[in-house]
Amino acid sequence: MPKSVASPALLSIELTSPQSVDGRRAAFQSLWLLVRMQHAHEAGTGLVRLADLRGEVSDASTLRMVVSRAFRDFKAWGIEVGWGEDTQREPRFLNAERRSQGPFWLPASEAKRVRVLVDGHAATAKEVASFLGLRSRKAQGAGATPPDAVHLQDAAFWKQLVASQQAARQGRLMAPVAGHAGGGNGSALESIRLAGTLAATDFQRALVTLNEAMLWRRLGDNEQARRRLQALKKQRLAHHVAGNDYLGAMECIVSAWCAYTARDLPLAQSLLGGMAEDASRALVLRHHPDVRFEWCNLWALACRSQALALAAGDKPAAAALAEESLRRFGEALAAAFESHSFDAAQHVAANMGMAAWLFDRVGLSDLPALAHDGNADTTRRAVQWIAFSEWLCGHTDGQGRSAWNAIYLMRIARGHCRPPDNEKQPTLAQFRAQKPLDPAAVSRLAGPLADAFDATNWPARWVQVAQARLADHQAGRRRYPGLQHCSLLFEHAWYAAHAGELEAAGHSLALLREALPQLVPSDRAYFTESWNDQLPAELVLEARPPRRPSARSKPAPKAR
Repeated sequence: MPKSVASPALLSIELTSPQSVDGRRAAFQSLWLLVRMQHAHEAGTGLVRLADLRGEVSDASTLRMVVSRAFRDFKAWGIEVGWGEDTQREPRFLNAERRSQGPFWLPASEAKRVRVLVDGHAATAKEVASFLGLRSRKAQGAGATPPDAVHLQDAAFWKQLVASQQAARQGRLMAPVAGHAGGGNGSALESIRLAGTLAATDFQRALVTLNEAMLWRRLGDNEQARRRLQALKKQRLAHHVAGNDYLGAMECIVSAWCAYTARDLPLAQSLLGGMAEDASRALVLRHHPDVRFEWCNLWALACRSQALALAAGDKPAAAALAEESLRRFGEALAAAFESHSFDAAQHVAANMGMAAWLFDRVGLSDLPALAHDGNADTTRRAVQWIAFSEWLCGHTDGQGRSAWNAIYLMRIARGHCRPPDNEKQPTLAQFRAQKPLDPAAVSRLAGPLADAFDATNWPARWVQVAQARLADHQAGRRRYPGLQHCSLLFEHAWYAAHAGELEAAGHSLALLREALPQLVPSDRAYFTESWNDQLPAELVLEARPPRRPSARSKPAPKAR
């Protein structure tokens, strides 16, 4: 009589934490993959691809390790698992070297052995889907709507997203701004959060998270920005949303912006460089003008900072970085116009103008990129680029005037001013004897772009230019983030002191002292040094500056 062959033993998988197989503790990732394959077998889809593992049990950098560990566990549990596209092959004949590439599947004979339990009882389909992180799917009849189909609710979402972006362009970042009619007075942050309540798809929810991270970055709150970037990473990995390549590229750029804002240039450039070297993100960078603008503008700013830092000790290296900076600014400007974004174009035009002036200040005025028709007047060229930026602001619907343009021009206007003895703090008389360029002189330097400086937004005296913008901020008509606000306060103090208005200057310095703690240390150092070294002795004695940092660092306020 032939000997009977015993049926393979059942495999009991307990989903309740701590997860186990046949009563023995099991690694979550390995158990998850086995249950996912069982689920795919029962659903008739059969295959579990590498993309299905990302976000739930792994990210791209650890997938190979997770798969290798899982197959060791499968062997210990006594279950055979297949890989590759052909589900009819016997697993024992497959090439193990290709195993990590997937996809993975359970042979029918093995799938019959698997019992999935919750608290010792057979798991329901809903419980299995919940464990796997899958959205529950109701049986779809002929009239059912796919989950990512276009809904009427989408219109409300996109309308709210546009309201947030428009508020950001108008300077309404965090708090409502007075005097705006039509689209509502809500801030960009309020609007994007309302958009989040209307988001109906994974992509819309991820887009909200990205925009919120960008807003926090503009507000100078790196901690909040990085929290939203972490949330975005989880959203992208957990759900394979449409536009994932774009979202991944922008996540990298905003992370680099956070590093740049914290003055960690090596990290910022490492993130940008890694993005350019990554195949999928490099493709987005090449073909998406908005992404290309952001990348080129930020790369140029980082190169500019490096060039300025190296100018005194290594002029050839500084010159190469300065050339790279100006070239990338040019590419950013082209990308801005390619995407029809005047807002982006005005940012980079001002950055380019300020870069040209700063390079000239540190002895890099002989750069080929700054030589044009034999014209070596770098100040004129710098002013014209900033005037172009201001002209663009005036021709963009709803775009408020840029505080940076005013700050840059006020710095340029007083840039040649030096006390008689650079080693000593100037007296008030010496300080007032200096002759900064007045707004009319700067307007003449702008040449054909002088019409950017209308009398309403550009009064006849710099102290009035600064005061008008500070008044807008104070009254809630504009909301300037920390670095812009501090820069306006210092410029107002400088020009008020030059006009002999020491009380007004002292008031701005008192406000500056209160605002400085919100800035990163290198920016605080810039204002502390400028306060100590550039203002008249009488004012410094009256409005004592903060103590100098132990390691002197005087970077220029960074661009947007």
